[in-house]
Amino acid sequence: MNRRTITILGATGSVGHSTLDLIARNRDLYEIVALTAYKDVAGLAELAIRFGARLAVIGDPLLLDPLKDALAGTGVEAAAGETGIDEAAASGANWTMAAIVGTAGLKPVMRALEGGGTVALANKEALVSAGALMTGAARASGATLLPVDSEHNAVFQCFDRARPASVRRIILTASGGPFRTWPIERMRAATAAEAVAHPNWSMGAKISVDSATLMNKGLELIEAFHLFPVGADAIDIVVHPQSVIHSLVEYVDGSVLAQLGPPDMRVPIAHTLAWPERMETPCERLDLVAIGALDFEAPDLARFPALGLARQALSQAGAKPAILNAANEIGVASFLESGVGFLDIAAVVGTVLDLYDPPAPTSIDEVLEIDREARRVAAEVTGKIRN
Repeated sequence: MNRRTITILGATGSVGHSTLDLIARNRDLYEIVALTAYKDVAGLAELAIRFGARLAVIGDPLLLDPLKDALAGTGVEAAAGETGIDEAAASGANWTMAAIVGTAGLKPVMRALEGGGTVALANKEALVSAGALMTGAARASGATLLPVDSEHNAVFQCFDRARPASVRRIILTASGGPFRTWPIERMRAATAAEAVAHPNWSMGAKISVDSATLMNKGLELIEAFHLFPVGADAIDIVVHPQSVIHSLVEYVDGSVLAQLGPPDMRVPIAHTLAWPERMETPCERLDLVAIGALDFEAPDLARFPALGLARQALSQAGAKPAILNAANEIGVASFLESGVGFLDIAAVVGTVLDLYDPPAPTSIDEVLEIDREARRVAAEVTGKIRN
């Protein structure tokens, strides 16, 4: 494989660290162009120096001077703020990891796609909130969009992109989260500590709650719609508690291809980092004999209404997916702060989808405005629930 230039947007987060762990094991194959972080000056400077980055960007402009001090005499250029993040995203790297969390990652992802290189996408909001705009930009520039989420990366590995008409359906698997077997009355009283205790994956609080509500699978449904040329009705979700099969693709002849692997994000990251080749990883090998059995069940839409709300938002299209995402973030944040109950999260999302119906966005700026307004409406709704 030819030596590749690399930019990592969100280098100090878990995805960034996993990516750099793989690069550290293959230093002769990769050259770091730019690394970014939001506030972690010490972490960013240490990574930039260790990997010989040309540019290090801190998102908070007030932290530029501390970053410059930390990089003094190293030859690494320092920048800050939105302009600096845009500079990193448009650095012309062969391969960009888009791992900035939330809507803050929308503009950088767009800049990277407009550059025409390969973009490994770990930012859910890019496709959920602005899927048509992002995929349109990729087509216009010739950029390659590679999914990093384990489910979509699994589909990517199994999907015959040369013959999409041969695919009957995509099947995304869901662990079911910590409340998979809980009765609804017990779920009503669930605490934040219980919701973030994911049975299989080690994740942040917000995404762990999304797993508990199954909203993460609803968001992934929307992402899959934009990533793969199938209709929304050809994307199914199956609960698979062991999280060994990450997704499946069914073909018109009845064949079903599945991607299996350990619950380690370095597996899908490595696939995108080396694509179209393969690279060795330090991940634990899959022991099917030790696993013994793989279980599957249909998701319970009555106990997990977030899935239905995501399908509703996708079918209505336009601004609705962005509203779904924004309202969910407010609902989850309120739950984590003990403001609303666990089952109220989906109720907040459903109410905001009904109340707010703007025109479809035609630019990232319009997406961000829709996001802001949806958050405002969601905050009002959660306030009424608390009171």
